[in-house]
Amino acid sequence: MPLDPRTPVLIGYGQVNHRDEIDPSTRSVEPVDLMVAAAREAAGSRVLEAVDSIRVVHMLSAHYRNPGHLLGERLNASTRAASYGNVGGNTPQSLVNQASLDIQRGRAGVVLIAGAETWRTRMGLKAKGNRLVWTVQDESVPMPVVGGDDLQMAGEADLRIMLDRPSYVYPLFEQALRIANGESTAAHRRRVGELWARFNAVAVENPHAWIRYPVTAEAIWQPSPDNRMVSWPYTKLMNSNNMVDQGAALILTSVEQATRLRVPAERWVYPQAGTAAHDTPAIVERGELHQSPAIRIAGARVLELAGLDIDDVDYVDLYSCFPSAVQIAAAELGLPVDDPARPLTVTGGLTFAGGPWSNYVTHSIATMAERLVANPGRRGLITANGGYLTKHSFGIYSTEPPSAFRWEDVQAVVDREPTTRGLVEWEGVGTVESWTTPFSRDGRPERAFVAVRTPDGARALGVITDPASAEATVQEDIAGAKIAVEPDGSATLQ
Repeated sequence: MPLDPRTPVLIGYGQVNHRDEIDPSTRSVEPVDLMVAAAREAAGSRVLEAVDSIRVVHMLSAHYRNPGHLLGERLNASTRAASYGNVGGNTPQSLVNQASLDIQRGRAGVVLIAGAETWRTRMGLKAKGNRLVWTVQDESVPMPVVGGDDLQMAGEADLRIMLDRPSYVYPLFEQALRIANGESTAAHRRRVGELWARFNAVAVENPHAWIRYPVTAEAIWQPSPDNRMVSWPYTKLMNSNNMVDQGAALILTSVEQATRLRVPAERWVYPQAGTAAHDTPAIVERGELHQSPAIRIAGARVLELAGLDIDDVDYVDLYSCFPSAVQIAAAELGLPVDDPARPLTVTGGLTFAGGPWSNYVTHSIATMAERLVANPGRRGLITANGGYLTKHSFGIYSTEPPSAFRWEDVQAVVDREPTTRGLVEWEGVGTVESWTTPFSRDGRPERAFVAVRTPDGARALGVITDPASAEATVQEDIAGAKIAVEPDGSATLQ
């Protein structure tokens, strides 16, 4: 069967790291600089000048009026048509899926997807009493179309007790995993350290990774002066590393246009299939804290659309902001976490490869493309996650063309999955379902956030503010312990 000339294909993929010393007396690097450099790594001027749609991943380091328009201007692209993504690590894969559909349906010709963060530079300048300066565009520049779903990051129950950041929520999921698996705290921490050490080993071999020196499992899970405890049981080296200056770019077009632009076919990587779904946004309403129906359902469906089983996939990159995200995804997809022949990352993950806020997956797709081009005929799976294991996007890639790119939103199926009755305000005595204990920078437990099951099976959230009790949640396994919760969310172990 002849290949449809509108078949979408990934023809360019570039990545850059900026490691210069931060000097307040000189012009600092800004995100658009890195996007320009990554785009030029991805393709030559002939391809870049043919770009007719620019789609930029949301960034936190700088706030441009229209970053895609500025990027197109710098690259001398044939268009200034630009859109901007919402916050979320799922965004890059969602952008690839949408671009593939647009190309297949004739709505776009050559699409540039780019993102960058200079958070390291921004924070370094701030520490020296300066600020990051970025290009200010004229008000005549049109505002970009904002695409993608903008689900709320946290619910009312979370916010009222200040459970308001990923570094608190993901270790809450981690404890739930440990409890569900019946592991001791010590055994669990060692196992997670070994998982992250395997990610580190991949980063050491990845020329685009930010941290490329070996780190042992013990050095990962054990607190130290250079590896402080952030929120029990996660040390700094179990958290996403956003202190990076990184940019990445992807270029997609049709087979017909790729041929016209004389892009060598040995560089082509075909998006095979994609899916999307989200889990219940409010943590208090999740069915189980150690599971993800959206990953299970959307992951199974993307494989079906590509005509594959999970064992047919040669390379995998699971979104790896925190260890719990990887373990939950692996369990839902039926992937072993310790298979030396098929690591769960091609980059090294957000701790070691780099966690440039919403843009990590642009890097993972670029790295996957490099891996596939070097090993023709293999298949790769990318998973992308935004929020608190909330928004999910999936992609299958190969150097072999599909009969047609296929995409599906499986939200209607996910919405039929059971949830938990979540309580914003509750008073009574329940049992500890899971917990996490944030630490101060001087190494002391500050408080403990607790997920509580009520006697009738609902879920409430509470916070232990007493320092001695917070310390106890680190020294003891309080799973299943009785805990009293007050109407304001304050909690006390019984």
